[in-house]
Amino acid sequence: MFENLSERLERSFKILKGEGKITEINVAETLKDVRRALLDADVNYKVAKSFTDTVKEKAMGMNVLTAIKPGQLMVKLVHDELAELMGGETSELNLTQKPAIILMSGLQGSGKTTFSGKLANMLKNKMRRRPLLVACDVYRPAAIQQLHVVGEQVGVPVWSEPESKDVVSIAKNALQEAKVKGYDTVIVDTAGRLAVDEEMMDEIERLKNALQPDETLFVVDSMTGQDAVNTAKEFNDRLDFDGVVLTKLDGDTRGGAALSIRTVVTKPIKFIGTGEKMEAIDVFHPARMADRILGMGDVVSLVERAQEQFDEEEAKRLEKKIRKNQFDFSDFYAQIQQIKKMGNIKDLASMIPGVGKQIKDLDIDDNAFKNIEAIINSMTPHERSHPEVLNQSRRMRIAKGSGTNIQEVNRLIKQFDGMRKMMKMMSGGGMSGMRGMMRGMPKFN
Repeated sequence: MFENLSERLERSFKILKGEGKITEINVAETLKDVRRALLDADVNYKVAKSFTDTVKEKAMGMNVLTAIKPGQLMVKLVHDELAELMGGETSELNLTQKPAIILMSGLQGSGKTTFSGKLANMLKNKMRRRPLLVACDVYRPAAIQQLHVVGEQVGVPVWSEPESKDVVSIAKNALQEAKVKGYDTVIVDTAGRLAVDEEMMDEIERLKNALQPDETLFVVDSMTGQDAVNTAKEFNDRLDFDGVVLTKLDGDTRGGAALSIRTVVTKPIKFIGTGEKMEAIDVFHPARMADRILGMGDVVSLVERAQEQFDEEEAKRLEKKIRKNQFDFSDFYAQIQQIKKMGNIKDLASMIPGVGKQIKDLDIDDNAFKNIEAIINSMTPHERSHPEVLNQSRRMRIAKGSGTNIQEVNRLIKQFDGMRKMMKMMSGGGMSGMRGMMRGMPKFN
């Protein structure tokens, strides 16, 4: 995500590196390169030009402090303007009705159904709401079944009427069901459509007029670049939606849609999809995204994801086991599952300042833990709890059962022993200090 743009912008700022002061000439040269970088990232031409004009105007109007180098100032100006370009402030969901209604819209293949499940999962687990998913895609084969599968994955009920093609009636019946059963949020998944398809656009307009939803969200595949922006404008002209959802931001996207869409449709980006898992959904924070584009990482989002998986009672239990040198392979396996829930490994690493650039060319497999999990799963419960019993014959059996080799098993056990010793050394104060630090951290809501 944004890797090419980040690299191009970094090269642009090098033009000012070593310069003693900002001049119209070196600013113009730098921003010319910045504009090219934005255009290569598929940013709308008018947006790119307006962006660099604004940065130039601000740069020329500032007196540079002797403690701040021109290059540093330009990074700050570009960062602030990028954040402003993407909306400036984080835009929250506005859910006021009882039950609240969220209407999903977008093109075919944009990921509406999957995102509906992700949103339901987020509302259920983070906001403690009781969502109901509604299947109003009555045209695409197996669309209703797909929503039921998604609903089952996240533990959220789905209302569907497979024999009906009247989406307004289906949605109204679902709304009545929500009132009766006490569901406080209704998420209506609609059929993907083309902006030029009058019949389909009329249908979703009727649905919106009948439901009067709290939020109408437009879901768009960020990998389609400027086409996504043009489609968003077409939909907004007809639906006047409340916010945008960008999916597939973990893919090979140049970032043009994220940087252009706010300016073109004057509607905020509310969520981004960052992977296939149901937990791979983030509230969109313009300033944090600007940080990531400029290679500054995103520590706040990384901490938030860690806190979502952090269980203080579990930490206390583990600390006691570590103090007694009883941390075992079952505990290790549980920690791996928590890390995996935090998201794509490469995406997590890129949130650490300075790391993104270092790993951009590395192929980090999301199945990095696969062999470790297979080895641990091939151990007996007794072996997991008592690693000291793992003699050569047991290791041979584990290697065979896990589809690995004896060298991999030996290496894991050796690394695990080393980790246990280090954790035991830290347990005198390190673990309690770390737990206190985590407890004292602010909760980012």
